Amino acid sequence: MQERSSVEELAGFLRSELNRYSPGEKLPSSRVLVERFRVSPVTVSRALAALAAEGLVVTRPGAGAFRADRPARRHRPGDTSWQELALGAESAGEAVPRSVDASGVLTTLAAPPSGVIELNGGYLHPGLQPEQAMAAALARAGRRPGAWGRPPTDGLPELRAWFAREIGGPSGALAASDVLITAGGQSALTTALRGLAAPGAPVLVESPTYPGMLAAARASGLRPVPVPADTDGVRTDLLARAFRASGARVFVCQPLFQNPGGAVLAPDRRAEVIRVAQQAGAFVVEDDFARRLVHEDAPPLPATLAADDPDGVVVHVCSLTKITSPSLRVGALAARGPALERLRAIQVVDSFFVPRPLQETALELVGAPAWPRHLRTVAAALRTRREALLAALHQELPDAAEVPHVPYGGYHLWLRLPDGTDEAALAAAALRAGVAVAPGRPYFSAEPPAPHLRLGFASASGPAELAEGVRRLRTAFAETGTGRG
Repeated sequence: MQERSSVEELAGFLRSELNRYSPGEKLPSSRVLVERFRVSPVTVSRALAALAAEGLVVTRPGAGAFRADRPARRHRPGDTSWQELALGAESAGEAVPRSVDASGVLTTLAAPPSGVIELNGGYLHPGLQPEQAMAAALARAGRRPGAWGRPPTDGLPELRAWFAREIGGPSGALAASDVLITAGGQSALTTALRGLAAPGAPVLVESPTYPGMLAAARASGLRPVPVPADTDGVRTDLLARAFRASGARVFVCQPLFQNPGGAVLAPDRRAEVIRVAQQAGAFVVEDDFARRLVHEDAPPLPATLAADDPDGVVVHVCSLTKITSPSLRVGALAARGPALERLRAIQVVDSFFVPRPLQETALELVGAPAWPRHLRTVAAALRTRREALLAALHQELPDAAEVPHVPYGGYHLWLRLPDGTDEAALAAAALRAGVAVAPGRPYFSAEPPAPHLRLGFASASGPAELAEGVRRLRTAFAETGTGRG
């Protein structure tokens, strides 16, 4: 059982039993609760803390937990209706309202209810995360001199140098001074968008694309303009037309294992993307989120766009989060010229710096012998899970869903559904059947050309759970009539 659901269940049971105790009476000890419910001491502590936050119990260090003397006083709910007018008036004169739909992001962040198979997640399953290596790295980092001191605002020099080598490749195209350490990839994307485009300006995006980027753009007052992509990446002929028609000065793309389509930008399009952007006097924000999620059977990967760009057209974003843990939020933002100075200023104003213990831990982790072993383990596991999901789809839904492109990196498959499919109804039916999936609508900045579904295979526990998840998905297809001619 997941820790979160164990805490909720224990808290629920204790809440229902409170009437058995008089106000001020002591509850059973933590040891008794551990033995009775066969849970960990941490679970007991968290359940009691939840009840204490509700004002139902009082915890006294060294003495135990006691029923509260009286129920917590209920405060009259405030009237916040005035905020609707204030927020509406604030955005009335803006070219792009700053109200943000974060549903597409929350779909990949929210933990599913207990018993639901997670095929909509955006992170590795805990069984694939390098927990022991991260724990050892954290312990070593804590012993480093000055580990809790204030770091340089740009990041630790050694970590910046490591990212520069990773991004620039063997040619040494990037220097450590070109790199800023960020609090993960999402933070780096937000900084890049705010720094390179003025509020109200258009920004070109692949279609479909990552919902978190669309949300960040809109939250910054930008107008996402879609540029269609196919199985070879963004359509560069349409990219040139989009620059001319919109006047945009920024294009955001994922050249490697694009989310959600999984495409790798074709060799003939790589140089064309930079050429077209340079001709338009624009920046290319390269979101290299999945380079370390390559599958075992993949051919050699292409270099980053930043490695082939000496003129500062490309602003590169990457992160260690996807390949490690959602909580290791350490990433990098690489740029050249005046753009770097602006991005540096925005990051300092927004967050000062990334906490030094996290940076030290990341540095210890990527320098340890366990790091390459972890990369190999994940590469093999992702290939196995990709094939297991494809096999399950072929067996359970052979005529109801099409996979236009099978990627050799990343953590998901992009399914084309039959015309007329109600994605929201299908996703709701899937959740009732016990499997969480991601509908395709949030991945489009404008009206989608067809219905889609994104299925992740990294957040499930393994091939058996993936197969069961697709069996449950078949139930949802049957309930909604999806795929019936």
